[in-house]
Amino acid sequence: MEFVNNINYASLTDTTISLCAAFILGGLIGLERQYRQRTAGLRTNILVAVGAAIFVDAGNRLTGHDGAVHIMAYVVSGIGFLGAGVIMREEGNVRGINTAATLWASGAVGACAGADLLLEASLATIFILAANTLLRPVVSFINKQPLDTISVEVTNSVYIITPKHAQKIALKQFIKTLEEAGYQTQDVEVHQFGTDDVEIQAVLTASAVNGDDMDRLIAKIADQDFVSQAFWSPSTTD
Repeated sequence: MEFVNNINYASLTDTTISLCAAFILGGLIGLERQYRQRTAGLRTNILVAVGAAIFVDAGNRLTGHDGAVHIMAYVVSGIGFLGAGVIMREEGNVRGINTAATLWASGAVGACAGADLLLEASLATIFILAANTLLRPVVSFINKQPLDTISVEVTNSVYIITPKHAQKIALKQFIKTLEEAGYQTQDVEVHQFGTDDVEIQAVLTASAVNGDDMDRLIAKIADQDFVSQAFWSPSTTD
């Protein structure tokens, strides 16, 4: 019956206030995300905020402020793994980074609420919402401007489609051809393509390439054995 001795109505009231604050503030962040149909919406942000508040509040009660500080550090790293789960890579582009950052910030709001820093949690919520709403027109305006190719870092990827059974041979000659043309690769990925084929993506270390030279190289790669298709694509969002 140890739990009876642990009952402290004043502390329970404090916990209730902290969790309510985390629920409401996390909900405000989640509403904005849900409205924009993001991967982590209303419920996810509330759960992250409330979960962080529970951990910090429990640590604050059991071990005092020093213990709460240590638990907050663990919450930060734990939410990092959760955020990694909502980041997706599609056709050379990375999606979900803003959603992951919002989850991370939502956890910070919950941690502040759990530590009884309600004003700080409210202020943090305002700044998070401002970043996701007020800055959106600014980002849209910048994205509509012509690209300054000198200052923009571009990631170039070369792709080939090859049968599964010839994957190793095609990959070897693919990389060899790129290197002979003076292009080093920083990453190579293999993806399923249909039933019998695979797509091999080679991400080049070179951030600037000559389009005509690359087109000639692609034509050369496309003529190789076991290569049914070859193409390249620059990306500024990776």
